[in-house]
Amino acid sequence: MKKLLLIQPSPYDKNGEPIKKRKLYFVGLSLPLLAAMTPSDWEVEIIFEIIEDVPLDTDADLIGISTMGHGVIRSIDLAKEFRNRGKTVVMGGYMASIMPQEAMKHCDSLVEGDAELVWKELIEDFELGTLKPHYKEPLGESWFSTPKPRFDLIVDKSIGDFLPVQAGRGCPNTCSFCSVACLYKGSYVKKPVGEVRRDLQQVRDLGFRKVLLLDDNIFSDRDYLKELLDILREMKLEWMSQCDIRIGSEDDLLKDLAESGCTTLSFGLESISRESLVAMNKGWARPEEYTKLIGNIRRHGIDVSTEMVVGGEGDTLESIGRTKDFIEENRISVPRFYILTPFPGTSFFRDMEAAGRLENKDIYSYDGTAAVHTPANMTAQELTESYWELYESLFTIRSIFRRNILKREFLKQPFRYLFYGMVNLYYRHQIRNRITPNIF
Repeated sequence: MKKLLLIQPSPYDKNGEPIKKRKLYFVGLSLPLLAAMTPSDWEVEIIFEIIEDVPLDTDADLIGISTMGHGVIRSIDLAKEFRNRGKTVVMGGYMASIMPQEAMKHCDSLVEGDAELVWKELIEDFELGTLKPHYKEPLGESWFSTPKPRFDLIVDKSIGDFLPVQAGRGCPNTCSFCSVACLYKGSYVKKPVGEVRRDLQQVRDLGFRKVLLLDDNIFSDRDYLKELLDILREMKLEWMSQCDIRIGSEDDLLKDLAESGCTTLSFGLESISRESLVAMNKGWARPEEYTKLIGNIRRHGIDVSTEMVVGGEGDTLESIGRTKDFIEENRISVPRFYILTPFPGTSFFRDMEAAGRLENKDIYSYDGTAAVHTPANMTAQELTESYWELYESLFTIRSIFRRNILKREFLKQPFRYLFYGMVNLYYRHQIRNRITPNIF
């Protein structure tokens, strides 16, 4: 029996050590899906490095390594180590897909785009000894299909009380810095509703009652979303997902979401600067409407999670300071921020390179803890300093208490917001160690 080892690497901390946690709450779906597509005469092992060690001395015949965000540096180092040990290494994921020529330097085979489209062919080629250096297939026009994920390989690990279920992929918006926009180029592809129902039933059968509905923007197709809501309502599951903030103006839809079990929606607000949003090709977002939209979402019983970037074309030291006030005034429970980083493959990278504004051209040092381009209204060093000052100012004990306890929603869901408070304390610890908090 051949063996496949699938690894989701952990990013490095400031000392060059993989970040570790006792529990992984946001479990990735790609590795359980690839395991499900691997022939039954293969043994498959999945490793989430953030909660367990990578078995470098594995007897696996084939090593699959994912690349996500700032963890890509660790992905490359693991690929090098396994190849030095004589193993065949396949790499895939968002980061490898947006800079394939660079990724191919570090592996025996690269999967660009959705691995499910080529995995069967890749495994067959490996068995025949004809593994290709590069696999890529164009996306379907509107639908994609997957088998049931191999959750049996991960449910005994130290994970949270919810599992991921895929709905759509891609987004009609094309923000200039976004890896999703690079891969899907404004398209939105959907999983058949019947398969979503099947996967939700599997989650229930495993004893879980909470779901992370994976979708880059569930607001992309209203009719599809309503079909999903019917199923979620029937299944009586609590769920969370992400979409664009304009859903905050849709009272009837928000009512349907809440009645179907939606507890939290995550939004990439990016910036309170209109100029920055326009430069990011996100001019459809209106920061002056954010507070109203957030309030309306909350009035329907749905909590709001936010992600923002600093360093846009309209950002100033003063506007970054006002971002703190915005977060506190809107009582955002668990805000996350990122330094706007021009990753290769994005249109933002091409713009900064053409303008001669890349201060650091060593892409292997892009770890999200320091600015690597020259912003329009400050120096790179000032951006880095203001980024960490923003995080430190929002993760004081006083701010954590104000954003999670001193809010009327606390009386309705005290345990939820106490849990969020604990997450904030963990983020506070990471910030002090100059680790960019993420959704792990």
